[in-house]
Amino acid sequence: MSFKGVMRPGHAAIRVLDMQESVKYYVERIGLIKTDEDDQGRVYLKAWDEHDRFSIVLREADSPGIDHMAFKVYSTADLDEFEGKLNDYGQNVERIPANELKGCGERVRFDSPSGHTFELYAEKEVLGNGLGRKNPDPWPEGLKGMQVYRFDHCLLYGSNSKGTVDIFREVLGFDLTEEVVSPEGDRIAAFLSCSNKAHDLAILEYAEPGKLHHVSFMLMSWEEVLRAADIMGMHNISIDIGPTRHGITRGRTIYFFDPSGNRNEVFCGDYTWYPDHGPITWNAEELGKAIFYHDRKLNENFLTVVT
Repeated sequence: MSFKGVMRPGHAAIRVLDMQESVKYYVERIGLIKTDEDDQGRVYLKAWDEHDRFSIVLREADSPGIDHMAFKVYSTADLDEFEGKLNDYGQNVERIPANELKGCGERVRFDSPSGHTFELYAEKEVLGNGLGRKNPDPWPEGLKGMQVYRFDHCLLYGSNSKGTVDIFREVLGFDLTEEVVSPEGDRIAAFLSCSNKAHDLAILEYAEPGKLHHVSFMLMSWEEVLRAADIMGMHNISIDIGPTRHGITRGRTIYFFDPSGNRNEVFCGDYTWYPDHGPITWNAEELGKAIFYHDRKLNENFLTVVT
């Protein structure tokens, strides 16, 4: 598959209530690697198999949630092109100078009808995954906690989710892979991909704008998901639900909360997406099975607890 335009999720900028406690959690429990901090007090983290300098940025604040989600585009020419298209589409667009986030090039920031802020960038400093590019080992020694491989996606809740979905499909070239449709025929959730993953971003209709449902990290096997659950038990990490399986995307998953109340996910398994497949549709009456395939029951917290 030839990746052009928007290539992948690049990072999520997350608000936390206590930086020291949060860094310990994301490093010692999730298994991210701290790569830097800046004069604003923001802390930069990456998963071990990511090559770019960071994929998670933590900022201490009075309330938890997400400041923005960023996507990496193929080239600076793509960045300029998308900036023009977003302006023409009527979004509020701002060019953020290079190194406002340490090691990241210029970013194009834009708003959305669902109340979320998104960014695009083309350049970020490369640190590598610690294995080198010649005759590498399969994994580095000294990994901690759940040993997540990468930041994978976000699920965002907001009002006028359709408008945001339209931006990602019509302007940024994302594909709709799966959707949940109400009895009246309205789309209430959309799963979007800019790659050949089942989703790189999911958006669900919600009464309040700009909410974060979860930030997701990838593991490689069901056994690794179960091991992550053991770590949650060892360290009294608050579990929302799981381990279980999704109907949507087929992922095997567990949801839990960071010390600030932001929901995290670790998961493995989905399917390979190609643009000629066409979207999968789930009826809202089957939402329990779509989200939690095994017991087919909705967890009220899963639908209502957001930051």
